[in-house]
Order: sequence, then C-alpha cells, then structure tokens
Amino acid sequence: MRRSTIVSVAKWGLVGLVGTQVAVAVTLMGINHWRKKSMPRRAPFPRTPPAEFPVGDTGTEATVYTYGEDLFEDMLTEIRGARKRILFESYMIKDDRVGRTFKKELIEAADRGVEVYVIYDGFANLVVPSSFFRFPPSVHVLRYPAFRPGVLLLNIRKSGRDHRKILTIDGEAGFVGGYNIGALYATDWRDTHMRMSGPAVWELENAFIDFWNMNRRPHHPELENLGETDWDAHLRVHRNVPEQLIYPIRAMFLEAVDRAQERVLFTQAYFMPDREFQRVMLDAVERGVEVHVLVPENSNHAVADWISRSQYAVMLRGGVRLWLYQDAMVHAKTATVDGRWSTIGTANVDRLSLIGNYEVNVEIFDEGVARHLEEVFANDLTNCRELTAREWEERSLLARFGEAVLAPWRPFL
Repeated sequence: MRRSTIVSVAKWGLVGLVGTQVAVAVTLMGINHWRKKSMPRRAPFPRTPPAEFPVGDTGTEATVYTYGEDLFEDMLTEIRGARKRILFESYMIKDDRVGRTFKKELIEAADRGVEVYVIYDGFANLVVPSSFFRFPPSVHVLRYPAFRPGVLLLNIRKSGRDHRKILTIDGEAGFVGGYNIGALYATDWRDTHMRMSGPAVWELENAFIDFWNMNRRPHHPELENLGETDWDAHLRVHRNVPEQLIYPIRAMFLEAVDRAQERVLFTQAYFMPDREFQRVMLDAVERGVEVHVLVPENSNHAVADWISRSQYAVMLRGGVRLWLYQDAMVHAKTATVDGRWSTIGTANVDRLSLIGNYEVNVEIFDEGVARHLEEVFANDLTNCRELTAREWEERSLLARFGEAVLAPWRPFL
C-alpha cells in the first residue's frame, strides 16, 4: 500500500473517531438535559449538621459543613461582621438570590471601610451576565481570564482554571471547600466545606495574596505578603500553582493512601485517578485496607461520568468498593484514612484538578475531624447503592461502546 494511501486512511479514520466521539458526547448531553427537565424535583438528601472541633494546640478551630444553607448563613454573618479586610475567591458565582446577597454584603462591607478583594474565574462564569460582576470602585475585583494566549501554544502553565473557593475575614476566620456560590448549591447539591479560625487562617490568606499578586493588573493594588510565626503541624494548606508547575495535592493523596492500614474513604464529584493513583489504591486493598469511593451516579457532567466509567472495571476487580450517590449531585472533595487523617478542599481526583487547575486543599491530622467525616460518609451511604463487579460485567454493549469511544479523552480530564 502506498504511503499516500496509508496517510489518507489514517486521516479519515481519525476524522471518523473524532466524529463518533462528538456524536456520543452530544447525545449524552442531550439525554442529560432532557432528564433534568423531565424529572420531578429531587427529594431531600441526608443531611449532617455542622460540627466544630479543636485542632492541634495553637487555638485553631475547624467547622465542617455539608449543607449549603448552613454554610452560606455563616459566611454572610462573618462578612457582615468584618472590620478590616475580606478576601473572597470563588470559581463560580451565580446571578441569583444567593449570589446577589453575597454581592450586596461585600459592597456594604466596603462602604463601611473594610478592604474587599474579589477573585472569580472568567471561563466558569461565561454564562453569568458580565454586568453582575460590576462592583463599585471600593471593591477590588480580579477576573481570572477565560482564555490565556499561552493555551494556543500548549503551554501548560497557562492552561489551568482558578477552581479555588476561599473566603477569609480579618485574618481571624477562613472558609475553604467545594461549594460555589449560588441557590442551586444552597439546597440541591451535597458538598463539603470547612471553616477555620485561629492561626491557620493565615495559610488561606497567604494563598489568596500570592494568587492576587501573581495575576493582578496595573490598576489593582498589590497586597502585602504576611509572615507568620505560628506553625501548626496538625493542619496544612496545599496549593496547586500551574504557573510554577507546583502540584502538591496529588502527592498528598498518594502519600496518605500509601500509609493506610485499615480504611480509606473518598467522596468525590468526579473520580478519574491516573494509573499510579489506581496502583496505590489497589496496593492498599492487597495489604488488607478497605478502600471505598463514593461518587454521584449521575453528575452534572454526563460526559465526565462516562469517561470515568471506563476505569471502573480495574478498580472493582482490584477490590475497591464503589458507591453511587442517588438522586442528587454530590460535589464534595474529601478523603479520610484510618480515622486519623483527612482532607477537605477544591480538588477532584482527576487530571484537571491534580495537574491542571489552581486548587487548594486542607490536610488535617486530627482524629476528631476524621471521625466526623467518617460519620458523614456513613450518613451519605444511606443514600447510595453499591456498584458490584458482577453488575458492571453485565452492563449493555451500548454502554461498553460509549465508554470505549470516550475513553481516549480520560488523560485530558
């Protein structure tokens, strides 16, 4: 066969594959949209009340939230009580009753003399009217660009989104976790967030300040870097910084699972571990560790669901137990190990979060917090069904075809 013929066959084969992938993706998104429109309003999911715990011996307190209304009420209370400075960063802020309330309180805080700084991701908020993000000059607003020129040159330093969610008040209280700002997240999504008070708030402030100064424009004031003399070995904040190719969150997860002796509990919105991550999980199972992964049966991203399912067989055959959350979106990004270690943050276990986006996760060495997150996990299991290896092996040929067609996209997500 002549070289030109081979090239032509390869070219049209690639075109056919991409066309099939697009067709499958569009079909899945259409079905998902129809399902959301036609389904009745979802029943309330199991809720766990907020719980507060002392962490370490430096005065740090941690409060865990698993319901949006509880979280937003406390965040707004802190904003209303701010005296000096508010640092507010969110991946998504909806132009709805919740988003407008946050905007109003931030403006009112600035009007009474509080320094207010706001960061939001331009790409994530493309569907939000640009007018919503017009604040008075008293509020300093940084829009992380929707598109950066370096992306076209495949520069991975320029490709990450600002997926972080941070709020700090006067250096005394700080919030971080999976919750975006909006009415949907207040009542319809199961997520996890954390409030910190005490010296550890400095770590969240420092994360915000570094990002602000790295991305600010000439009209933005520079924020002063703050030094901190108090260290707390029980709590650490890890930040992914794509601009500097720094990705400690993935290493944090791998080390924690590698140390496990009894049990590992993951709650994730999108779970697409790479091969090394899978290997660490399967090695843990082989040495007698129970590894549980809780994900939504149907998330808000149907294509991501199908791409992630292409690796279910490997995990199920290896003894990992998969739990599918029913009739609601679980968006939490948490893990616990052996009732001693835990993490709460913004990073999913997928390529975008672990080696792509700006993310922030808190690593906590505290039995009280870990025990509570295990109780949250147990409560969530009452709204789950377990996916067994047998059920997975008996799935339809159509499902297998869809997974196989979309699987090549897994390294990109």
